[in-house]
Amino acid sequence: MKEMFTAENVRMINMAGEKHGTVTPRINDKENFEVTTLRIDMVTDGRHAKVEFTKDWKLDANRRDLTINSMFLGFDGLVYDYFYGYDDLQKRRIAFVGDADVRIKEDYLRIMRYFRFYGRIAESVNNHDQHTLDVIKQNADGLANVSGERIWMELKKTLQGNFTGDLLKKMLEVNIGQYIGLPNPNIEELDKLLKRSKHLYLHPMSYLAALLNNIDDATLLHARLKFSNYDRDMTYFIIENRDRDDGSAPRPLLPYEKIVLNTKIKQQDAYDYVLEVLKYRGDEKLLEDFKKWVIPTFPVNGKILKENGYMPGKVYSHIIYKLKDTWIDSEYQLGVDDLVKLIPSIVDKYKSK
Repeated sequence: MKEMFTAENVRMINMAGEKHGTVTPRINDKENFEVTTLRIDMVTDGRHAKVEFTKDWKLDANRRDLTINSMFLGFDGLVYDYFYGYDDLQKRRIAFVGDADVRIKEDYLRIMRYFRFYGRIAESVNNHDQHTLDVIKQNADGLANVSGERIWMELKKTLQGNFTGDLLKKMLEVNIGQYIGLPNPNIEELDKLLKRSKHLYLHPMSYLAALLNNIDDATLLHARLKFSNYDRDMTYFIIENRDRDDGSAPRPLLPYEKIVLNTKIKQQDAYDYVLEVLKYRGDEKLLEDFKKWVIPTFPVNGKILKENGYMPGKVYSHIIYKLKDTWIDSEYQLGVDDLVKLIPSIVDKYKSK
C-alpha cells in the first residue's frame, strides 16, 4: 500500500498505525482516509491485538466482530461474503462472526458495538438472540478493563440510534452497568422519561441523566467515561433543574430566560441546556415557546458604565447584575437611559451593606 501511495505522490500521515497494518493517506491535503491491509489477530488481551498481515480475505473476515461488518466489495461490484452477513442484513439480524464468546473475548468493546449496531439495523425493539445475550452477560466484566473513552464512543452512538431507552435497559439487564459507571441506575426515572419525552428527540445525556440519582453519580460516571465538558455540564444541568418548581414565576418562561441571560458559560450552551431540560420534563408548550424566544441583547456594557463614571471594580459586576435583572423583569423594555438612571440607587444600596 505504501508503495502504491508513494508512486502516486500521495502523502501519508500518522505512521503509528503501521504496526496494525493501517496507513493514512491525506488526499488533496484536506481529507484523511484510513486504509488497513488484511490481517490476522495473533494475540489478544480483550483490548488490543498483535496482528500478522495476510493476503487471505476469509482469514481477515474471520477476525471481524459482526457478520454484517465482515463483507467486502470488489471493484466490479461483487460482494464477497464468507459468514452470511448479506443474509443477516436482509433479516436485520445482528450476529457475531463465528463463536460469540471468542469474538467478545478478543475485544470486550464488541459488547458495546453489538448494541450500537442493533440500534442501527434491527427492525423491532426486542428481537435479540437469547444465546448472544447470555454470552454478553457472561463477559460483561471484561468491560472493566476497556478505556472509558472507547466505551463512551460506542455508547453515545447507541444513544443516538433507534430503541435507545430499551437498549439501555437491556444493557443494564445483562449487568453492563456496573462496569461502565452505572452501578445504581434509576430505572424508574428512565421509564418516566421514556413515557413522557421519548418522541422529543432527546440528547444522549438526557437518557444517562435519568439513570443518575444525583450530582455525585454524574461525577462518577464522568470519571469513568470521560465526557466532553459540554456533555458533562449538560448532565449536571439536567439533574439540577429537572425537578425545579417555577410555579411562583410571573411568566413560566422567565426563569429559563434568566438562566440564559445570566449565564457564566457560553450563552449558546446555556440555551441548549435549557432546551434539553424542557424536553426532559416533557413540557411541550414551554418548549415551543422557548424555541420561539429570540435572545435579546442587554443594552448596557462596560463602555457605558465608564462614560457614567463607574470604573471596573467590585461594584462593577454588581451593577451589571442588578441592571440586567431589572431589565429582564421589565420584559426587555427598559432602554439604556432608563437603566443608567438606576445606577446611583444600586450603588448606594451596595455601599450601605
